[in-house]
Order: sequence, then C-alpha cells, then structure tokens
Amino acid sequence: MRQSNIGPLFIGSEIYRGSSYGARHPLRVPRVPVVTDLARALGWLPADQFRTSPRAKPAALTIWHEPAYIAALQQAEATGALPADLAARHQIGTLSNPIFPQIYSRPATGAGGVMLAASFLAQADTGAIHVPGGGTHHGLPDRANGFCYLNDPVLGILTLRAAGLRVAYVDIDAHHADGVEHGLAGAEEVLLLSVHEELRWPFTGPLGRVGNCINLPVPRGYNDSESRAVLHGLILPAVQSFAPDVIVLQAGADALTEDPLSRLCLSNNAYREVLRELRPLAPRLLLLGGGGYNPWSVGRCWAALWADLAGYDIPDTLPPAAQAVLAALDWNGGGRPPPDPHLLTSLCDPPREGPVRPEITTRLRAFA
Repeated sequence: MRQSNIGPLFIGSEIYRGSSYGARHPLRVPRVPVVTDLARALGWLPADQFRTSPRAKPAALTIWHEPAYIAALQQAEATGALPADLAARHQIGTLSNPIFPQIYSRPATGAGGVMLAASFLAQADTGAIHVPGGGTHHGLPDRANGFCYLNDPVLGILTLRAAGLRVAYVDIDAHHADGVEHGLAGAEEVLLLSVHEELRWPFTGPLGRVGNCINLPVPRGYNDSESRAVLHGLILPAVQSFAPDVIVLQAGADALTEDPLSRLCLSNNAYREVLRELRPLAPRLLLLGGGGYNPWSVGRCWAALWADLAGYDIPDTLPPAAQAVLAALDWNGGGRPPPDPHLLTSLCDPPREGPVRPEITTRLRAFA
C-alpha cells in the first residue's frame, strides 16, 4: 500500500555489536552500536522510528553481485576458510577483507537494511531513512574490495530504479566511490557525485565529469570552509539541475580530522550542512554510513545526522547517559591516543574553518 510519507526511520541491527574484522583491522572499532546507543541515551530512538535490519537473501543480492561470489562468502562464513583459488578469485581473506565469523551475515544485514529502506521510500511520496550500517561503496560484483564485501549503495539504487525513481547519489566519504561508479556509470536516471581525498586509495575518481559521473578530488587539509564552497559551487547545483526523486547520501565519517585513515580536516558540522542543504532538493532521502575509523568521531557524527534528519535538538553538553556511552569506548588495541575531551561531552565539533585554497577554486571551475 502506498503511503504519503515514510519516516524518519532508523534501520539498525545488533549484529554490529558482536562482530569485528579482527584485532588488527581498522574495523575492529565499534561504530553502528555507538550511534544506536547515543540515540537511545538521548531519547531519539522511540520504537516507532526504529526498524531491525533484515538479512538480505542470496537471490536478492544477485541483482548485481555474481551468484558464485555470494556462495563463496557463505562458504567462508560456514567453514572459516576458502580454497586458495576461490579466495584469490574473489579477494577474500586479504588484509583488507579478512575472513571473520560474520563475513556473510554482517554485510548481508547492511545490504538488507538499505534495500528495505529503498523499498520503503519507493512506496511513499516523501520520506527519510537513516541506515548507518550501509554505505559500503567499494564492493564489486564478484570480489571484496576496500573493507567492503557487498555494495549496498548499488543494491539500494537498483531497488529505487526498479520502482522508476530518479536517483542522485552523493558521496562525501574520504575515499572515492569506485564500486558505485563501476556499477552505475552510464546508468539512466542516476547521478553519481563523489568528493574524496586526492592521492588516496583507491586512486580512482579523477577530476571532472564523464556522463553521469562527477568526481572532485580534494587536497589534504580540506576544511569546513572548503566543504561549504564545494557544497554550493558543485554539489547543490548539480543535484538541483538533475531534479531527483530521491537523494542517497553516503556520509562516510573518515573525512573528519580525527580519522586515522585520511588527512582531511572536516568537523561534523560540515556533514550536517551537506545534509541540511540537500534535504529540500528531493522528496525522499536515504542517509547511509560508510567509512570512519575513530569510534568517537564516527558515532557522534552519525548520531548528529540522525538528530537533524529526525528533527531532534542537539544539546550543547550531553547528558550523563550519553557521555557514559562515549566514555566506555576505546580503540580495541592499536596504541592510539585517547580522545580529545570534547569528544566525550558533546556531539557537535568546534568549527574547522580555514582558507578556501586555490586548489579548490580552480577545480570547481572545471564544472562551471
């Protein structure tokens, strides 16, 4: 049955609380559970706004992924190993994409949540849904890639397209959305826009526009002022001109200053500004997670985005229950320094403004 409006909804799962890529992997740290716990501590997750993510069935995943690859992931989860030839063919069991106990069920849960959100939005005239476990934008049809075993943004966009919706995908993760571009370059009624750090893995997404793909690599030190210049000089005009039925925003939090896997210098205010300015440009919005490897900065950013999406007020100082969530976190190994004090008491970062450097203004002219 079609609805006039859906959401705001938050789609999550307890599978993220009990799974890890391993003690030496950047994804040993908690992320989605931090968002969930902060939202609950702040009273931002009433039962009518929360949905438990289903696990996508193998047949659903094969709308883009190869059946043999899905079978290999299931085999790796069932046995804890793969034959060498199969592991090499699908790049399973590498340092970036190790075999771990939930190697199939965890990404299939993320994909299931994103596809459920897409189906909800396709059945409504307006709506907004946050799936922080989504955003695995590097996955390829027949192999794992860049910490990503499945590509839930592609699966979600294909679900939206099957309903006839016009989709703008905006990716502000520090890393280029190579898997999404691989899957949807040239796709009708889809716009792909990625802003990512230059000279960083996967070393794709060169400056410019080719067909439906817009790529803007930015230099290290990318700050809030530069993010605002990019937002108003590229992202908003491109999305507004495209006139989508739905915006999919991948908000990987690894562009924040505290993240160990990038050299960008955004505050979470920049993420909130992107969401705030994009929201009026389409009747539906799907907000995803993505990268982010500092548990304090990731959890705070995605919780703040949920507050903005759902209309909750963010306090200047967190109440004790929310502070306790942040105080209980650690790096789970790795010898990294403790967090700055503000990461334990507030959700909003201090602004990280700065000069808009010539590298930014010159590159924006390429799209004028």
